[in-house]
Amino acid sequence: MTIDFSRFYRHDELSALLHDLVRDHPDRLRIDSMGKSHEGRDIWVLTLTRFATGAAEHKPALWVDGNIHAAELLASTAVLYFLDHLLRHDESDARVRHLLDTRAFYLVPRLCPDGAELALSDRPRHIRSSTRAYPFEDAPLDGMVIEDIDGDGRILSMRIADPNGGWKPHPEDSRLMIPREPGEIGGQYYRMLPEGRVLQHDGVGFKLNPDREGLDLNRNFPSDWRQEYKQQGAGPYPTSEPEVRAMVDFVVRHPNIGAAVSFHTHSGVILRPMGTEPDEKMIPEDLWMYKRLSAAASEQTGYPALSIWHDFKYHPQQVISGTQDWIYEHLGALFWVVELWAPNRAAGIDKYPFIDWYREHPPEDDLKLLKWSDEVCGGEAHVSWKAYEHPQLGPVEIGGWDRMNFWRNPPAALREAEVARFPGWLKQLAAILPRLELVELSVQCLGQADGPIHPTGARHYLIRFAVENSGYLPSYVSRRALERKTVRGLIFECFPKCEEATHSLAALGAADPIDEGSYHPQMRPYLRFLSGTQRAEGPSLEGHAAKQSLQAFLPDRGICAHRHLHQWQVAALPGTRLEVIARSERAGLIRSELCLD
Repeated sequence: MTIDFSRFYRHDELSALLHDLVRDHPDRLRIDSMGKSHEGRDIWVLTLTRFATGAAEHKPALWVDGNIHAAELLASTAVLYFLDHLLRHDESDARVRHLLDTRAFYLVPRLCPDGAELALSDRPRHIRSSTRAYPFEDAPLDGMVIEDIDGDGRILSMRIADPNGGWKPHPEDSRLMIPREPGEIGGQYYRMLPEGRVLQHDGVGFKLNPDREGLDLNRNFPSDWRQEYKQQGAGPYPTSEPEVRAMVDFVVRHPNIGAAVSFHTHSGVILRPMGTEPDEKMIPEDLWMYKRLSAAASEQTGYPALSIWHDFKYHPQQVISGTQDWIYEHLGALFWVVELWAPNRAAGIDKYPFIDWYREHPPEDDLKLLKWSDEVCGGEAHVSWKAYEHPQLGPVEIGGWDRMNFWRNPPAALREAEVARFPGWLKQLAAILPRLELVELSVQCLGQADGPIHPTGARHYLIRFAVENSGYLPSYVSRRALERKTVRGLIFECFPKCEEATHSLAALGAADPIDEGSYHPQMRPYLRFLSGTQRAEGPSLEGHAAKQSLQAFLPDRGICAHRHLHQWQVAALPGTRLEVIARSERAGLIRSELCLD
């Protein structure tokens, strides 16, 4: 199955493509619907792992999603590219083969199918995310509605000659519009408007209507949720929107997710938590780890890694919360947002303030962008102005930057190269996740079991079950997870292997299979715990990440905290078969069988 990374797929095409991939790779790929969107479209989640080496739920997992915002379509391409990369390199790349054997991947190419479908329609609209009317259902009756008024499939800008306008043509290229200087007079000036139609125009003035669909799904997550007056588009209550609720439900039901990445557009940056508080208030150990891993991400992708709070605010006094804070703050899993694609960087503008640049930048930058449009984009990133007789405003000109196809998303020829930056880093994230491995499983007979409570011939056994964390990260992943009590230590369990007897007792309505009160020699093996319990909680295990430099004054006291030995002493009859389990929410599961001789 070949994926065309130069184009954006509509929902039906994307659904068919994903199902074809699952059909072609049934040993590694499964597809499920996490839920339905507002308009009833399936929100597909792909589970990728080698099923022959264990269930996905029993392996540490990486979550990757995209396209939670309607027009940020390259985010969907990034997830598809990573999926394709893992499938194509399974046989040729030992690292990929190891990851598919030992890790699981949950991949969601499109979290907002309704909004994306609207962005991809023949006459597109560029809303933020969901198509549900919010905060009110009323359609506008007056004012300007942004839309593709001339029917060319693009939403551009309109300019109207006005001596009191705030914009003027660039002196070196009149196609470009730049701000009028303070106090400037005597030139040719314009009013700049988004392309659209005006309802109930009175011939004098009008307001610019917000989108009727005012939701921002990325503000609907539970962490630090705030009402509309504080956080625009957040919805009436946390997880009120079916798309967000589907993701939250899935992630909570899959505690093996230890790290996550969400693809967005655009700015060409990798963003780390927190969005709601400065670094000084983060748990220091988590901050140190985030900085280390973010630096590695920047090295692998070429994107700068930034703090949301310190480096990426839309307004200095604004607090931004969303997926990144919910997954890290509430669950203690690591999380990054990737803002794909930077047209300014593509045009040779290398150093610029990431948010402030959109508020104000030198006219020279616009010339570089126009040159890039002419030479790389065939003149389509910036559309030359053309006269148009507007039904309400009369003579206007339509043109300017095509933000949908060249700003929010790169042109078709550049899409694959942009998303190809990321598989290496994503593979590294999966590889550093904690993972349980078996160190020792042994049985020693200590002699006959003493006492009349045991059946004749029962013996006393010592079972040693040792495991280690082979991953870079600790089994709890972050100190935040410990603080929020979202993870437990290792869980050790020991069960008699007697499926047939268990089914027989269940049919009879008997008690639990290892309850001595329901023991019957013809129906179940005898197993009595003399030391330890059938299920016990052990410690969390550290990973192999270096905690400090070798030049530190004191040694690392946790240097051997990556292993743990659990022991049981039991009374049982020779020949009894047991199943022992060690499991961790985020480090996976070890299941082994042994026979007592």
